[in-house]
Amino acid sequence: MYDFSADMTDCAKAVEIVLGTRLSVAQLSGPGPAADTLVKAMRHGSLEGGKRLRPLLVRQAAAIFHVPADAALIAGLAVEMVHCYSLIHDDLPAMDDDDLRRGRPTVHKAFDEATAILAGDALLTHAFDLLADQACHPDPAVRIALVRELAQGSGGGGMVGGQMRDIEGEQGGFSGDDISTMQAMKTGALIRASVRMGAILGGADARALAVLTAYAEAAGRAFQLADDILDVTASAATMGKATGKDAALGKQTLVTTLGVDGARQHLNDTVTSALSALRTFGPKADGLRATARYFASREN
Repeated sequence: MYDFSADMTDCAKAVEIVLGTRLSVAQLSGPGPAADTLVKAMRHGSLEGGKRLRPLLVRQAAAIFHVPADAALIAGLAVEMVHCYSLIHDDLPAMDDDDLRRGRPTVHKAFDEATAILAGDALLTHAFDLLADQACHPDPAVRIALVRELAQGSGGGGMVGGQMRDIEGEQGGFSGDDISTMQAMKTGALIRASVRMGAILGGADARALAVLTAYAEAAGRAFQLADDILDVTASAATMGKATGKDAALGKQTLVTTLGVDGARQHLNDTVTSALSALRTFGPKADGLRATARYFASREN
């Protein structure tokens, strides 16, 4: 019987341990010595917090193809480093201007803005170093495929492009499907990449990859929709960060369009869509099913 809580806890613990080891002066140095302050800022923005859901998705997708959890860890770690860099940069005054993240001062508050920018830059850069390492996977072709997947999920057509669309939407408003497109890129693209990277580790064929992509895109929509609902309904103490910011900024989300009740119904429908995509895998995909359900039920 699959135990989601145990799997999530085990994954988070593994990520914390290995990330703590990797984010050291010794590991990050070469050709010159890594600066102590930079490493401290990278650690502040990455360790002691977070549910590590993206590495969990890598692990769960890989498990469908009988890839052991430890063999999926490095790829998951790379995704998490990209995610952490994005949070550091999103919190900057020029972006979302947040002082609190995971119940602690954001990196630019704990250090300064320049250090926060550089810490994010370094996390992003070293994420791809992890994927290039033979420890990630023995086959160079697989490693190249992982690099490309993460680059596409986090770049101009993915997470970063989605952030740009979000900024443009704040300035000029959204119309039609613009909100969904922005969210699919800003939040969904890295979730999509996580699932697909797990499938790549497992040697998935084109059909299996397409099925998992359909799941991942629905799961990404569910995650963002749940986040938008929590921004309206949860407290800052529960979330570990400021809430109510979307409304304060006049930002359009599906919650402002549909209302909270309508958004919750849409969330349930989206999760159902994600689960339906996994029928072909049977019990092997129970991990991914549990994560999609968790996206809808989470409280922070």
